[in-house]
Order: sequence, then structure tokens, then C-alpha cells
Amino acid sequence: MGDISCSNGISNGNGFNGNGHAQRKSCWYEEEIEENLRWCFALNSILHTGATPYQDIQLLDTKPFGKALVIDGKLQSAEIDEFIYHESLVHPALLHHPNPKNIFIMGGGEGSTARELLRHKTVENVAMCDIDEEVVEFCKSYLVINRDAFCDPRLDLVINDARAELERREELYDVIIGDLADPIEGGPCYQLYTKSFYESTVKPRLNQGGIFVTQAGPAGVFSHAEVFSCIYNTLRQVFKYVVPYSAHIPSYADIWGWIMVSDSPLILNADELDLRMKQRIKGENRYLDGQTFTSASTLSKAVRKSLDNETHVYTEENARFIYGHGTAQKHNQP
Repeated sequence: MGDISCSNGISNGNGFNGNGHAQRKSCWYEEEIEENLRWCFALNSILHTGATPYQDIQLLDTKPFGKALVIDGKLQSAEIDEFIYHESLVHPALLHHPNPKNIFIMGGGEGSTARELLRHKTVENVAMCDIDEEVVEFCKSYLVINRDAFCDPRLDLVINDARAELERREELYDVIIGDLADPIEGGPCYQLYTKSFYESTVKPRLNQGGIFVTQAGPAGVFSHAEVFSCIYNTLRQVFKYVVPYSAHIPSYADIWGWIMVSDSPLILNADELDLRMKQRIKGENRYLDGQTFTSASTLSKAVRKSLDNETHVYTEENARFIYGHGTAQKHNQP
């Protein structure tokens, strides 16, 4: 859960602390990452707070990370480092596919995933399906970096539940991307991490040789056991080739994980990835290249061993959740 607190600090009553230094009012964002562990940083201002029928939303101007989007009390994206997350989510799957033209995004209302996809010269159509129209409109208004993506004629924006939309459509896709909110108890998305969803909805909508990739939650030495390992094991029941990978996201205060899967081999080396980047992508990535992906997909011994031994399969009846209950609150301290 994310809290915003404002404090004037400790004062001796005349505007100065005991050392004679003037005290200025400060505001902080605080998120409880797990029991007994909180992550907080200073704010310049609170730009917007509100609630949609599906979730709470806040836009914060933070001192260390720039503008930050918070949904249901969980930091979703920060201006200074969102490129790490979105380049990692998008480019490995599109580069491993021989000719990705038709793409489906589950979620992605922020617009950053579409932005990265539309840099690929082969892409002809991107269907972006997000359940929350108010969040999408909010991001269109406030996140200037993604305005060109929202205006791109290749983008087909649909407001609907991703499962219902995929089941309704008859098209097949070269790549399907899960840019969903984390599986939080009581949240809107945890059903889209289940074996039945992957098996009966995602896989049938992929072209031959198609690739599915999803964000998969925290992937640190300790935090990966929350959901990353069981999402990996669940996908391993459905697809032949499964590639977990991870990267450090400073604003998340953790290593973050993604899982890329297919029934066709995913075996490009660093030089082959670099060549495809040069041939296919407009502009230069800030974070991801061939060597970076090779490193990202080489998990630590502790995490590899844990994933190999994971037996939990994610179902609606036997779900796992990341820490937190999906509500945002504000409070003031005197």
C-alpha cells in the first residue's frame, strides 16, 4: 500500500531545529514492500489523485525519480527509469520473432509498451486492450512522452477486459504481451496469470511460431518466491520453451522479472540480437542490447535452483499474490 505523508520536521518553535537550520515542509511517498520493509522517497508535489471504478490512481512528482504513476498503492512506472522495464518487456520477444507484424497488448494503458513496440519497423498493427478507460485517458493527458504512440495509426486502442477481448477476437497474433498490474489480492488482474488463461485463451491466439511475454513481478533473491517462480512454473506447463529474465529497476527498489515463452526455440545469441536491433528498431535503446539480455536471462544460482524446484501452478483457486492489498491512502502528519 502506498502512503503519502507531509511533515514539517522537528522544530524548536521558532522555525529552526536544534542546530539552527531552518525547517522546510517535506512530503514523502511510502510503499510497504513486505512486512517490516518499506520504501520511501521525497516528493516535490502531488500532481493528481483520483479513483476509477477499477482502481485508485495517483501521479506524483518525486525528487529522485521524476513523475511517477501509482495505481492501487503500488508504484507502476517512474519517469527516470521506466525505459528499463518497457525495453525489457517488449524488445526480447519482438527480436526473437522472425517477422512480428501483429501484436496484442494486455493492459499497457500507460502507453509506454505501445511506444516501444511502434519503434519496430516490421510492426503493422498493435491492439492495446486495457480495462480502465479513465487510466488510459489520464495517461494520455499527463505522460507527454507517449503522446506520439497514442496518435500512431497502427495503434488500435480497445477498452475491455483482456480475457474477454482475446476470446472475442478471431485474429491470431505474432506476439502477445502481458503488461498487467501485479497479481494483488482483490485486484483486477490476478486471473490473467493462471494456467487456464494461458492454455485456453493466450496460446490459441498465437500464430505458429508466436511468442508470449509477461511481466512477472519481483524477481530478487528473496522476493522471487512471491509470484515469479510460480508464474514461471505455470507457463512451463503450457509452452515448450520458457525463458525467465530480470533487471534491476531503481524506483521499484528490487529486481523485476519477465517470462518469455513459445513453442518455437528462443535461442538468439547476443550478436544476433544486436544485428536485429540495428535492422529493425528506429532509434537506439537506452538499456537493452544483446549482452544485456544475455546477462538478464542468466539468473543467480539461488533463483535458478528455486525455479527448478517450484511445483506451484497458478490457478484462480490457488493463487499467489505480491504483498499488499491494493488500496492507496493519504495521511498528514503534523
